[in-house]
Amino acid sequence: MYATERQIAIERQLASEGRVSVVDLARLFDVTTETVRRDLDALERAGALRRVHGGAVSLERTSTVETAVAERGLQRGFEKASIAARALAAIPAGFRGSIFVDAGTTTAAFARALGDHLRAVGATAEVVTHSVPIAAELGARGDIALSVIGGRVRGLTAAAVGASTVKAIEAMRPDVAILGTNGIAAPFGLSTPDPEEAAVKQAIVASARRAIVVADSGKVGAEYLVRFARLEDVDVLVTDAALPEDLADALSVAGAEVWLP
Repeated sequence: MYATERQIAIERQLASEGRVSVVDLARLFDVTTETVRRDLDALERAGALRRVHGGAVSLERTSTVETAVAERGLQRGFEKASIAARALAAIPAGFRGSIFVDAGTTTAAFARALGDHLRAVGATAEVVTHSVPIAAELGARGDIALSVIGGRVRGLTAAAVGASTVKAIEAMRPDVAILGTNGIAAPFGLSTPDPEEAAVKQAIVASARRAIVVADSGKVGAEYLVRFARLEDVDVLVTDAALPEDLADALSVAGAEVWLP
């Protein structure tokens, strides 16, 4: 295979997966890792990707790039619904307690399914959120006890952020938190592009008795500007596909469970 053909194949893999590994590409193309690195260097010079340790990521995965919540809501809908359905196992039959639902599109899928699940398993819950869309959806149901955390609403995510939001969350102790993330990687942990969003998520993780992270496989391996939690802070990761070996091992060492649909 010529270099041009390899580079086209690398670009296709980046488009579908968002990240490529030098070692995996060397195996795939049956070439040396040095050859793959030269290919990646050439593609980076051409503006097609960004080099990271061990491989490369698409330009959409740079540390400060963030997609608006409305656009994200149109992506990976089936996967997010599957993850949400699996995450409902964190709310068992007879549950009586509180649930903090973080902002995000996968957490929103969880919130949409929560009311019917509570009724089906004979559970009741006080739900807390700082997400405007999630609050609107749950509030419209009329059958869920709901508390909304206020603050300055960040347009890109439609979530309350800022010092008053963080302070309100720090005064709480929810039994379960359902959290989203922009990226999860070993060893960096969970991350997001915006410092204010990170501060809110960090407060949620610190206050919750149990932290359940819901993230589709597109978030795996991504590292954004601000870390808001270590892998050791996660009790359960719910995702839609088997994890890379390094992340699976790191989560196991951290004592976190991994749930698949």
